[in-house]
Amino acid sequence: MDMQERIRGIIAKIAKREVTIGPDESLFDSGVLDSFALIDMVGLMEHEFQVKIPDSDLNPRKLSSISRIESYLETLK
Repeated sequence: MDMQERIRGIIAKIAKREVTIGPDESLFDSGVLDSFALIDMVGLMEHEFQVKIPDSDLNPRKLSSISRIESYLETLK
């Protein structure tokens, strides 16, 4: 399973539905997630990818799409 599929699985778990948007579409503008779900998503990503995401990076703009999340996670490795 590639990183985008793993991210999509986390988002689907938080959204409690299948995620059908493209990798560059906004998770927030499309209504898949809201700002309250961001904290839950980050917690699952930290567990899944064994990383620590600093509170200063809890920004919907930085984590707004599957592609952006993937790029961000790659900077933490």
